[in-house]
Amino acid sequence: MQNANNSIVQPAGFYIVALSSMSYSNIYVMFLTVLYVITVICNVFLITIIFYDHRLHVPKFMAVGNLAVVDLVLSTSLVPGMIKTYIVLDNFVPFKLCIVQMYTYYTFLSLESLCLCILSYDRFIAICFPLRQESINTNTRMAYIIGAVWFFVCTVVLYSTSVSTLTFCGSLKVNSYFCDYAPVLRLACSDVTSQWNFATALTVLFNAVPLTFILLTYVGILTAVFKMKNNQSRYKALATCTEHLIIVALFFIPIFIIFNLGFFGIIINSNVRTVCLSLSSLLTPCVNPILYSLKTKEIQKRIYSLLTQRLSVHPVKNLH
Repeated sequence: MQNANNSIVQPAGFYIVALSSMSYSNIYVMFLTVLYVITVICNVFLITIIFYDHRLHVPKFMAVGNLAVVDLVLSTSLVPGMIKTYIVLDNFVPFKLCIVQMYTYYTFLSLESLCLCILSYDRFIAICFPLRQESINTNTRMAYIIGAVWFFVCTVVLYSTSVSTLTFCGSLKVNSYFCDYAPVLRLACSDVTSQWNFATALTVLFNAVPLTFILLTYVGILTAVFKMKNNQSRYKALATCTEHLIIVALFFIPIFIIFNLGFFGIIINSNVRTVCLSLSSLLTPCVNPILYSLKTKEIQKRIYSLLTQRLSVHPVKNLH
């Protein structure tokens, strides 16, 4: 669509050009595709177990199942598009599809951050208030927390990723691995000061604030753990938090390194930035169900129970 002075108000679409100068970009995308396949299998399996086993309908596994759903959608918002761009070699994204991808990615990236907060809250209540855990952290309260987080994020990101009113009159090449908000915003010819300010505020809101909250909960957790007189109880409490801390590090460290370096004016190679951010967005959803969820005793028991039931229904035939 064009206006009277020939500047494009709403283009037909954009061209994704990141990684085009990177050697073996196809191999890297295939690696991400393998991560995606593992992510889908593990998270669907985890969601199915939690959904069908009523013994897992407790606050902890409500939070775990919620994270699995977010992981599934977050990775799906990226990988199919990357396959189309770098393996099928079709890098054109229609304008409306670009907005949908942008909104979906940032919604579920923000939800990922807040889901890690919910899990840290669950661990904080379980370790610091073990006798009152069931009265404080009820199913109803956890459902309210999850629902409020989803409503807040979906509403705020819907406003922040609106680019349909901007004017585009120059290049339509997006220097990112998907239809990314900031690179698209840089292509606009109209004033985008308010969009940049709002995006900066949301970056702090959905990254710095959740990480601060997680760190504060772990200060409380460590304080409670070191007050325990029983070494076995202390070890057990710390073991339940290790996997969560690894996931937090995998998710937040690449994001903070990239954004903080950019904040201080340090120029980062676009391919390095793309690799760091794509790994942060795709490695965490892949590792989550394996490292954090499937290793928990409750999930292991349900898997074992499921397998034994299947074997009893379909016993292995004697070949002799």
